[in-house]
Amino acid sequence: MRGGRGACGRARDRTDRRRVIGVLVSGEGTNLQALLDADLPVACVASNKPEAPALTRARGAGVAAQAFPLENFPDREARDEAMGHWFEERGVDFVVCAGYMHLLRKPFLDRFAGRIVNTHSAPLPDFPGAHPIEDVLEAGVTETAATVHYVDQGVDTGAVIVAERVPVLAGDTPDTLRARVQAVEHRLLPRTVRELLR
Repeated sequence: MRGGRGACGRARDRTDRRRVIGVLVSGEGTNLQALLDADLPVACVASNKPEAPALTRARGAGVAAQAFPLENFPDREARDEAMGHWFEERGVDFVVCAGYMHLLRKPFLDRFAGRIVNTHSAPLPDFPGAHPIEDVLEAGVTETAATVHYVDQGVDTGAVIVAERVPVLAGDTPDTLRARVQAVEHRLLPRTVRELLR
């Protein structure tokens, strides 16, 4: 784990990293950890869940972290407006959804138009939605994919940037398949983000 001044200070001090990343999370934060381990310029992390372990992971790495629970706002638009403003205050100009389980609303999408990417644990557009691993297994297909795509107002409808195939093995359960897809995501996401920041 990294400490010190935090990623925001490092990002602004280093001439080879002019862009600054904000990460949205809802869960454990393993994809966030992959970004941190790749030494990408993560300035701050936001979540819809105050109890998300990813927030603890971020703080342990010296990265600013804040929860924006929906119950603290009149609606999702107001929450996303506040979250986007918090990112902008910290110099963010590129956003990674790393296991973020809420659809982003227009105020946030407009603020970072064309600069938001998401990971998805299945090929798109074939298996959109919140349960892609289960949907893949139910469909009986022989392969899935780790996918990185741009975020728009739809459910996993943004343009695909990159996808890497992952075989579905005989006897796979949601847990075993998810573990293999996530292993690919942890390599694919940092590499893709680094390329997009160039």
